[in-house]
Amino acid sequence: MTIADQGVGRTRDGMRHFRFLVVGNAVSAYGSYLDMVALNLFAYSLTGSALQTGLLMALRLATSFLTGFGAGSLVSRLDRKRIMVASDVTQALVLVVLVLAPATTQAGLLYLVAVVTGAGATLTNVALRSSIPEIVGQDQRVRANALLATGRSIAMVAGFASAGVLISTVGYSGAFLIDAGAFLFSAANLARLPITTRGTGAGAGPGGAEKPPGVLAAQLTALRYLRLTPILLALISLRAIDAFGSASHNVGLPVLSTALDPEHPAAFVSQFWATWAIGNIVAQRLVAGWSSRTGRSIDERAFALGAALMSAAFILTFTAPPLPLAIVVATIAGIADGFTEIAYTTRLQAAPDEQRGYVFGFSAMAENLGFGVGMVACAFLLERLTPLSVVGTFHGLAVLLALVMVAALSIRRRPTT
Repeated sequence: MTIADQGVGRTRDGMRHFRFLVVGNAVSAYGSYLDMVALNLFAYSLTGSALQTGLLMALRLATSFLTGFGAGSLVSRLDRKRIMVASDVTQALVLVVLVLAPATTQAGLLYLVAVVTGAGATLTNVALRSSIPEIVGQDQRVRANALLATGRSIAMVAGFASAGVLISTVGYSGAFLIDAGAFLFSAANLARLPITTRGTGAGAGPGGAEKPPGVLAAQLTALRYLRLTPILLALISLRAIDAFGSASHNVGLPVLSTALDPEHPAAFVSQFWATWAIGNIVAQRLVAGWSSRTGRSIDERAFALGAALMSAAFILTFTAPPLPLAIVVATIAGIADGFTEIAYTTRLQAAPDEQRGYVFGFSAMAENLGFGVGMVACAFLLERLTPLSVVGTFHGLAVLLALVMVAALSIRRRPTT
C-alpha cells in the first residue's frame, strides 16, 4: 500500500468515526439546550426572583468567558479526547447531584451547576473544534464542520421544542436526569472511538521547546501567532462583533414577539427560530455537498459577506414584515448563520495543530466577551429604545465591519500593474 493509499484510508476511517462523534455531540448538545431552559425555569420556580435567575445566566456566561482564557493551554497540553469525555461526565454528575440534593440546598447548588456547565461547554467546544483536522484530515474539515453544525442545529431545535413538554410531563428532576443521560451517552460514545485528536508535535513550542504554563501564557501564545497572521485576528474581531450583535436579537426577539401578539407572545419567536433552523441546516448541507464536489474551502471574503448578510437579515426581522416575507428573512438569516459558522471554524482550523488550541481558546474568549457585553448593553437600552433601534445599531456595526473587511481584502487581492 502506498503512502497516498494510507492517507486516503486514514481519511475514510476518520470520517466514519467522526460521524459517530457527531451523533454523540448532537445528543450532548440536546442535553445542553434542554438544560438551558430547564435550569432557568427551575431557578425562577425555586427562588421566585428574576434577579437571581438573571444572575445564574450571567454566572454561566462569565464562566464560559473565563474558561476561554485557560482553554487554549489545556487543549494544547492535555489529551483533547479525555478533556471532552471528562467535561461530559462532570456535567452529568453535577446534574445528578442537583436532583438528589435536599430541597433546602438546591438553590445554592444551581450556581455550581451554572459554573460547571458553562466551563464544560467552552472546554468541549475548543477541544472539539481544534481536533477536527487531526480526526478527518485538513482536506475534509469543511465537510466535518458542516456535519457537526447540522447535528447541533437539529439538537437545538429538539431541545428547545421538547423542553416544555418534558418539564410538564416528568418534572424538573426528570428533565435534569435526561440531561445527565445525554451527557453520559456522549462521553461513552466518544471514549470508545479510536480517533486521534492531536498532532505529533502538539504540546511543544517552536523548535520543540515546551510552552510556558499558565492562563496568561496561553493568551500571549495566541496573540503572538495572530500577530503573524493578522487576517485571523480580523476574523476573530468580526466574530466578536457579530456575537455582540447576536445578543441584541436574542434579547429583542421576545420583546418584539410580545408587541406583535400580546395574547401569544411565544408565537413569533417559535416561528422565527424554527424557520431559522431550517435555513441553517440547509446551508450546512449545501456547503458539505459543495465541498465534497469541489474539494475547495471558503475564503475570508465569503465569510465576511455571509456575516453582513446575516446581520442585515436580523435587522429586517425587526421591521416586522408580513408573514411570507418574514419567513424568507428568517430563512436567509439561518442560511447565512450556518454558512458563516462553517467558514469561520474551517479557517481557524488551518492553523498548525500546536497553535490551534490557543487560537480557538482566544476565539471562545472573544465571542463570549462580545455576547456578554451585548446582553448587558441590550438589556439596558431596550428599556429606553425600540427593539428595531437597538438591533439596527448593534447588527449595523457588524455589517459595517464586515463590508470594510470585504473591501480591504478585495484591495489587497487586486492585481498590480
